[in-house]
Amino acid sequence: MDAAAPRFAMVAGEASGDLLAGLLLGGLRGRWPGLLAQGIGGPKMAAQGFEAWWPHDKLAVRGYVEVLSHYRELAGIRHQLAERVLAAKPDMFIGVDAPDFNLELEARLKAGGIRTVHFVSPSIWAWRGKRVEKMRKAVDAVLCIFPFEPEIYAKQGIAAHYVGHPLADTIPLEVPRAAARQALGLGDETVVALLPGSRRSEIQYIAPRLFGAAAEMNQLRPGLRFILPVVPGLRHLVEPLRRQHADRVTVELLDGRSHEALAACDVTLVASGTATLEAALFKRPMVIAYAMHALSWQMMKRMRYQPWVGLPNILLRDFAVPELIQGDATPQRLAHATLSWLDDAQRCADVQRRFHALHLELRRDTARAAADAIASILGR
Repeated sequence: MDAAAPRFAMVAGEASGDLLAGLLLGGLRGRWPGLLAQGIGGPKMAAQGFEAWWPHDKLAVRGYVEVLSHYRELAGIRHQLAERVLAAKPDMFIGVDAPDFNLELEARLKAGGIRTVHFVSPSIWAWRGKRVEKMRKAVDAVLCIFPFEPEIYAKQGIAAHYVGHPLADTIPLEVPRAAARQALGLGDETVVALLPGSRRSEIQYIAPRLFGAAAEMNQLRPGLRFILPVVPGLRHLVEPLRRQHADRVTVELLDGRSHEALAACDVTLVASGTATLEAALFKRPMVIAYAMHALSWQMMKRMRYQPWVGLPNILLRDFAVPELIQGDATPQRLAHATLSWLDDAQRCADVQRRFHALHLELRRDTARAAADAIASILGR
């Protein structure tokens, strides 16, 4: 290893965090080819030379009730990781998203004299605003992926840098629809992409509704083609749900390939989360579904500050696309909301125009901007 290159400890949870952290690592390695990065991560990070002490899917838990059931294991990993990082004394710790896990870890590391940066601001502008107090104690700086976030932190005396959203750099402005269809073996049929999420709890609560919606749409409009990209390692959870809820309709399961699925489809039915932003960047009309354990939802909805849950709607400050949440996310309602896009070409064109403008706003060469911000924090 290059003695002059910095050493980083990093934590990224679940597939979306691995994707973002892999892009960040690419930018950092462009500046410091000999850097060392270790901690918790996934395959995208490994492709950039990251050394994973634990796999990223250990952190793929969502909701209060679900976290409680895994608390002992998560707390044990966090304790062991903190001890290991404090002993290694890297130049910086970078927590990528996963605030429930990372903020407490970052606070301990910062108290131990290690610089800490949090990449991807928690949604303090959407719910749980009191987290900003925890952020102040935990981090030296925040790397923000949305343009309105640094002002919020400035008012709280926390250093923050807008670096754009890395997905806006990697997803092309002009959607390669024909190439994606060819790669997936699709013709000119109408294609519906189902994206039930990357977490086990999302598969549990959302996938059955999406499969049920596919069965409903198949009855109402035979001839539709359904594709569902499956996060690696979760196919064994998805297959039985497909047989249970959509045994009479063909839903083609893809191993990953979510970007190709979004580029190829005519409309997508998608779980709330990063995938909704990916769908917007691919200029896809969508219906956002959101469901979780009933107790988790009762607790979460009391903390909401905004009427929207989907990132495209939050960023556009409007119900640009339908959101069907919890009890409203029935297969019938999801099916009808999805089919309504296919019946209104003008509505599709209008939302695609808005998504194109959003794409331009978020495109900031995030890998370089984040590497520059980290270099300035390190004083290099």
